[in-house]
Amino acid sequence: MITIVPISEDFGRWDELLALILSSFAYMDEVIDPPSSAHRLTLASLAQKAREEIGFAAVEDGKLVGCVFCKIEPSSLYVGKLAIAPSHQRKGLGRRLLAVAEEIARKNGLSALRLETRIELTGNHLAFSKWGFEKTAENSHPGYDRVTSIEMRKRLA
Repeated sequence: MITIVPISEDFGRWDELLALILSSFAYMDEVIDPPSSAHRLTLASLAQKAREEIGFAAVEDGKLVGCVFCKIEPSSLYVGKLAIAPSHQRKGLGRRLLAVAEEIARKNGLSALRLETRIELTGNHLAFSKWGFEKTAENSHPGYDRVTSIEMRKRLA
C-alpha cells in the first residue's frame, strides 16, 4: 500500500529523495537540452525546497517511490519535481500526487495547477493532456534561441 506523506523540514530522508528524483529523471539525460535542473539539486537545496514549497512523498513499505513539490503563485499552484520511481511509473501514482496538488490548490483558493515540461518530452505532454492540462505557453531557457519548454495549466472546477 502506498501512502502520501508531507515532506517537512525535518523529513530527514534527503539522500533517498535526491536518488528518487535523479532516477526518475534519468531517461531525460540523452533527450533534453539544456540538462535537467534535477542535476543541480543537493541535499541542502532539497531541504531548502521543503521550507519554501509544499512537498509530498509517496512511500511504499518504507521506500520512497514518488514525490511532488508545489509552490503557491498568485493565480495557480505550480507543480514541480513530480518524480515517480521507474518501477512505479504508469500505475496511477502521478495522478494520485497531482490529486494532492489539486487539494492544496483548492484549500488556498487557487483555480488552476501550472507546470512546465521540456519540449522534447512529448510523452509527458500527452500524459498531462490526458490528466486535463492544456498547453498555454512556450518558453526558452536563458541562452537558447529556440523553445525549450512548454507551460501547461489545468483549470480546477
